[in-house]
Amino acid sequence: MKSEPDVYSWDDLLAEGEGTWDGVRNHRAKNNLAAMEVGDKAFFYHSNIGLEIVGIVEISVAGITDPTDPEGKWAAVKVKPVEKLPRPVTLKEVKAEPALEEMELVRLSRLSVSEVRPDEWAKILVMAGAQ
Repeated sequence: MKSEPDVYSWDDLLAEGEGTWDGVRNHRAKNNLAAMEVGDKAFFYHSNIGLEIVGIVEISVAGITDPTDPEGKWAAVKVKPVEKLPRPVTLKEVKAEPALEEMELVRLSRLSVSEVRPDEWAKILVMAGAQ
């Protein structure tokens, strides 16, 4: 899940305790949001500034309509912080790792909410020093 840190950062989420992931206006990203269930985990990625995976969030409320969408056709979820990664994993590192070359973060770089397969999740945790 990508957010520009000057708009909404990891520290902002920590301060709030729970945030709404809204404003997504891409159909693939919407489908990824709609597929999320309470208890699912996601990486929090700082886009534009930093370009790095900085933490792990947990879906606390799933299947809600985006409150910023007056037509009610876009999805949203609520997230809570789980943990900051011991070391951020940069986009440059992700792109340099052959095991991650098919990751949506690499292949569909403009996607704000992308799928992370279990093997990719495990590799990112190792790269972050979390395993």
